[in-house]
Amino acid sequence: MSLPLAATTPTEAPPHTGGLLLLIDGTAGLLTVAALGIALLLFLIIKVRIQPFVALLAVSIAVGLLAGLSVTELFGTVQRSDAVSTIESGMGGILGHVAIIIGLGTMLGAILEVSGGAEVLASRLLNLFGEKRAPLAMGLTGLIFGIPVFFDVGIFVLAPIVYAAAKRSGKSILLYCLPLLAGLSMTHAFLPPHPGPVAAAGLLHVDLGWVILMGVVCGIPAVLAAWAFSAWIGKRIFVAVPQDMVEAAAEARLAVIEEQRAQGVVPREDPVPLGTVLGIIGTPLVLILAATFSSIALDPSTLRSVVEFFGSPFVALTIALLLAYYLLGIRRGWSRKSLETVSTSSLKPVGNILLVVGAGGVFGAVLKASGVAQALSDTFNDVGLPVIVLAYLISVVLRVAQGSATVAIVTTAGIVAPLLAETDHSQAFVALVIMAISAGSIFASHVNDGGFWMVAKYFGISERDTLKTWTVLESVLSVVGFVMAAVLSLVVS
Repeated sequence: MSLPLAATTPTEAPPHTGGLLLLIDGTAGLLTVAALGIALLLFLIIKVRIQPFVALLAVSIAVGLLAGLSVTELFGTVQRSDAVSTIESGMGGILGHVAIIIGLGTMLGAILEVSGGAEVLASRLLNLFGEKRAPLAMGLTGLIFGIPVFFDVGIFVLAPIVYAAAKRSGKSILLYCLPLLAGLSMTHAFLPPHPGPVAAAGLLHVDLGWVILMGVVCGIPAVLAAWAFSAWIGKRIFVAVPQDMVEAAAEARLAVIEEQRAQGVVPREDPVPLGTVLGIIGTPLVLILAATFSSIALDPSTLRSVVEFFGSPFVALTIALLLAYYLLGIRRGWSRKSLETVSTSSLKPVGNILLVVGAGGVFGAVLKASGVAQALSDTFNDVGLPVIVLAYLISVVLRVAQGSATVAIVTTAGIVAPLLAETDHSQAFVALVIMAISAGSIFASHVNDGGFWMVAKYFGISERDTLKTWTVLESVLSVVGFVMAAVLSLVVS
């Protein structure tokens, strides 16, 4: 099932009659508007410290007015309630599908987290691989558990297991936390239902099945390279287990258990079966991929319609969530009230993400409606660089400058969308462009990224050593992921 473009406005620039601030015209003028818009966005986020949603919305309005869009084109008119403005179409076009997918995925991750699925996954893998291969077990735990949960939640839930493994071995905590972080970061950047790849799929009109497939193909080599770096750097920099964080994690876990009990969630002594955890995580991925390939392998038929129905991202994630409700909740003694409470509380942090994604859709719609996007497309085509390289470089610049991966992804997707619209690219190729954008969005995490400080705090790493380890790890993931996408694009194009 394909996701719609963020905007329904025409590709060609409209005649700008009645624009409020039509100061410049022509390709050079539109390029100047684009440059000023991006500079203003970075200034508002970095210097003024305005919330990214507000910054993106303000820049979208400024770019539209400077490029010649009228107030009516931007905001609509009170005289015609049926007229859809550029801002409305941009926001609604992307959120109509992305909000549902992110919401369902977030609730699924919350049930897996609260039920103890992460601890089961990590402990079983640690027992399977043994103490010598514990770093690999932690890496696989991050890779699998990172699919349904956000990056910061994964750190919070799995950090105590890292502390225990590092304390038992007496080795640097870097040997255990870096592989885990690599797995969490890769899934967060490359795989649905995480906001970045889902938003890019919506903006660039790509089936999620292709995004999942290319995310795995590009992400696995990237995470393997990151694990190799982790093993190398972990032997050269020793970081002791942070005792204060061990105590804080124990207190936080007790608080979570008490909160769960207050919500009616009574933890059972027997752990969740590993097969159940893996089955719930894998169900939506398998269903979505099956639907994608049924459109290629099967002729139109009842069977194909059934496969595509169950492989719709909405249906697939709903099935996985209902399985989690029953297998991890009701069958293990949860009340219906506790399921509702856990699900509802998990959605609280999602509001900010959805607003940023929606504002990114507005930015892309304004670029398209004003003709700025077409001017950028013509200029980039004249440069001669492949679109996948341009997408990566733009994403890297935005990431390094302002720190937010989500802002980098949605802004870059809005800029490169017209480059892809001019040529009849395959779904596979556009999915690889999304991988390049996602890879660029995690390059060189440093002091302007909240993830940098979270890693330093949770694992007791100094700022200098965090730059040497975590920042380089993210760069390895980024570069290898991009190289894989670029090489594969030569084949599928």
